Amino acid sequence: MESRVYFSREEMFRLNRERLLERGVTIREIAEVAYNQQAKYNKNITMTLCIESVEKILSYRDIFHIVQLSVEIDRLTEENVFRSPIQEIMRTDFGMFGIDEIFGLSIAANYGVIGQTNFGDIDVNKPGVVKRLNEEGKKEDKCHTFLDDVVGAIAAAASTRVAQIISEEEAKKDPRFTPLQLDL
Repeated sequence: MESRVYFSREEMFRLNRERLLERGVTIREIAEVAYNQQAKYNKNITMTLCIESVEKILSYRDIFHIVQLSVEIDRLTEENVFRSPIQEIMRTDFGMFGIDEIFGLSIAANYGVIGQTNFGDIDVNKPGVVKRLNEEGKKEDKCHTFLDDVVGAIAAAASTRVAQIISEEEAKKDPRFTPLQLDL
């Protein structure tokens, strides 16, 4: 089989979804975290919009690379492939090891400071699937050092994306709204 480095957005989405499912994570679980985070601030939120947001985010090239790399790092850590001391640091999800949070912040940064703030909230409070991954990752045969942060960051980005979409819809309801006319 010939190796590839270029993938369409549809392929990146599909490959990300497959990797997440291999690790026991569904798009709906991520969307539920986004929904619960955003529902505190917005009554117009729908689960459909949260699912669409997670799916859109999973089709972005940078997110594709982070998800693929994170899943592989966790998998290889489970297989004890890394040398000491990084093997033990990743296996125990050592609290002073912040590279996994850097991956999460990188994802959340696609949605600005609010995206990063939302990620911080999810990272600290560990709702839903993030908590499950964090707890499972502490078992002897599992490692979710990177995955719990990446999943939390995708949820944070989706939550922020939903807020931006709803804000845009509200802005267009204002009688002073004037659509942009492009002269092409």
